[in-house]
This record gives sequence, C-alpha cells and structure tokens, in this order.
Amino acid sequence: MDHKLLDILVCPVSKAPLVWNKETQELLCYASGMAYPIRDDIPVLLESEARTLTAEERLKEK
Repeated sequence: MDHKLLDILVCPVSKAPLVWNKETQELLCYASGMAYPIRDDIPVLLESEARTLTAEERLKEK
C-alpha cells in the first residue's frame, strides 16, 4: 500500500483516518468499525463492499 495514498484516504462513512492491515489486505476504520478491501492494489472504499470489524479486531486499535 502506498503510504502517500494512505495519508490522504479517509473512511467514506466516518471521515476518520484508515489503517492498513497488511495481513488481510484491508483498510480498517476503527471509528466506523468497517474494513474496506484492497483489490488489485486499489482500495475499494464503498460501504456496500466493506465488512464490519469483529469485537476482537476493534480491541486491537492502536
């Protein structure tokens, strides 16, 4: 994930910063509790494509 791009991307729901999860290849938003997929190196920032973070994932917030 390009760090310059990550610096300007925000969650479309909460407008909060996104955190890249390298293991799952997702952008996480702890404010909205959503995880957005990255497909072919392109972030898919659509609420309809996102999944809800689990309670365990929300506890990992840094």
